[in-house]
Amino acid sequence: MKVKNTDNSEHYIWGENCDGWHLLKSDSLSVIQEKMPPETKESLHFHSKAQQFFYILKGTATFEVDNELYVVEENNGFHIQANQKHRIFNKTNQDLEFLVISQPKSHGDRINL
Repeated sequence: MKVKNTDNSEHYIWGENCDGWHLLKSDSLSVIQEKMPPETKESLHFHSKAQQFFYILKGTATFEVDNELYVVEENNGFHIQANQKHRIFNKTNQDLEFLVISQPKSHGDRINL
């Protein structure tokens, strides 16, 4: 077992110059820490198998899920079920940091719209 953080985890770039770190990457469970710069968003998509739980560490997230908007403040979580069309926005002027917990893994299970 190894202590994982953004210093020792696999890093990747996604969306509009956003950062991600794989804290746990297995077939049955994925835990990712992500950071979105101000005024960024991701493309609308869904996962056919994976459900996801987003936990906001810093900032305020706006989620679009099935054409409805939800604002989620830091220290709060948000659940998205499989097959729900969704995306996340950072509509603020500060970085947005959050955890994405997916079960099973969401990588390889993303359908862009």
